[in-house]
Amino acid sequence: MVFIQKCQNCNAQFSWRKIYKSCWWNYKPIKCNECGTTHKITFPGRIIFVSSTILPMIIFGNLISLFRNLPATLVIALFILFIGSLLTPFFVTYKKILVK
Repeated sequence: MVFIQKCQNCNAQFSWRKIYKSCWWNYKPIKCNECGTTHKITFPGRIIFVSSTILPMIIFGNLISLFRNLPATLVIALFILFIGSLLTPFFVTYKKILVK
């Protein structure tokens, strides 16, 4: 089942936009709108992000491209990057930061 992660403290769901921005802005921590708890992306979440965005684009561009036309290959590789990035908020995971 595909879902967007919830706050580990109050169970409020994070927005797709907040997770998307976090992934593209150097894995910036997410703060819950309801309770203010800060969550950071997990290492497996980072791997999922790279695996669904950058890796498919590189594999297509370098290994399985059927086109001998560089502009067509770049356009399709960027399309793969775009589609992969839109799906990542459904699969990355965050954990609560323990405040000391």
